[in-house]
Amino acid sequence: MLLGAGLAGLGGALAGCSTAAVPYDANEDGVAEQPAGPAPSAIAMPATGGTPSASGMPERTARPEVTGRVLADVKEIPVGGGKIFSTERVVVTQPARGAYRAFSAVCTHVGCIVNQISDGTINCPCHGSEFKITNGAVVTGPAPRPLPRKQIKIVGGTVVLL
Repeated sequence: MLLGAGLAGLGGALAGCSTAAVPYDANEDGVAEQPAGPAPSAIAMPATGGTPSASGMPERTARPEVTGRVLADVKEIPVGGGKIFSTERVVVTQPARGAYRAFSAVCTHVGCIVNQISDGTINCPCHGSEFKITNGAVVTGPAPRPLPRKQIKIVGGTVVLL
């Protein structure tokens, strides 16, 4: 019984030490702030139980597995602007240094794909609708609703669409 309790405590300690990529639009305003320093690596244990290293801890993997679609390097998303990914129908913005946001690139008016980001707005070529890069809100209509949010995360300096 004591052995079982000790193993459960070790499992809890290992779970508390593991790290994973954090979605970058998790706060209530949708601001995704990139942490300082390199991306953390994760402690991974195979489903079969794995073999501990000489220290008794599981071997460390180089990087957590990325699930989702890699869109771009973070350096490709300008501060105060963004980048449109037409194939994926998503626009990624960086309103402030290290803060990344993602929205649908489909205008809420008649479904055109936005084509430009300038002066703090995401712009639609069809009827002139403009949306804020900070939250996707309509600045200029005829679009009736904001651009829907999309989930992204930053992994190893890349933007990943979830």
